[in-house]
Amino acid sequence: MGQAGTAEAAVRYLRSAPGAARRASGLRCVRQDERAPVDRTEFRRVLGHFASGVTVITAPPAGQDPGPAGFACQSFTSLSLDPPLIAFMVGRTSATWPRIARAGVFCVNVLAADQGPLCRAFAASGTDKFLGVAHTPAPRSGSPLLAGVLAWIDCTVHAVHTGGDHLIVVGRVDALGAEGETAEPLLFHRGQFLS
Repeated sequence: MGQAGTAEAAVRYLRSAPGAARRASGLRCVRQDERAPVDRTEFRRVLGHFASGVTVITAPPAGQDPGPAGFACQSFTSLSLDPPLIAFMVGRTSATWPRIARAGVFCVNVLAADQGPLCRAFAASGTDKFLGVAHTPAPRSGSPLLAGVLAWIDCTVHAVHTGGDHLIVVGRVDALGAEGETAEPLLFHRGQFLS
């Protein structure tokens, strides 16, 4: 069954098992209507102490889209070696996500320490994020591979899961590379870039 199958089976069991069986197992699944007793501002402040790398997720134009899509993303992680999977989280209200979903493919661009201005440009809404930004097509998806990034991961959308006010997008890795072996990464910590 594998680990993913086992986890899915456990969640299905927790959602469907009678209360006594769930209590006996010692396992519990958070209900959709259950709100955590944590203030949003405090949640953001405390979790801001965890430094994260910064990426830009890009996708080629699809359908009637006028051009490529992209957004700045710090919620990115490796997920599996076999098969090679990564994941990123995107807000459900993102205007860029539907364009990436239509494309069905994307490229994760891992930003270098000097690319803070590039990150800010891709974090803005309602602008041409690619204006003046040098890029080439990623080898498998054709997604924009941004110039000067430390590394890139070319992916196909593998699965999408709900996670509160975000979506958890799992990508199957089709190609990847690292250009900046000695360069430093762009880090985000407590609301600001560390370079």
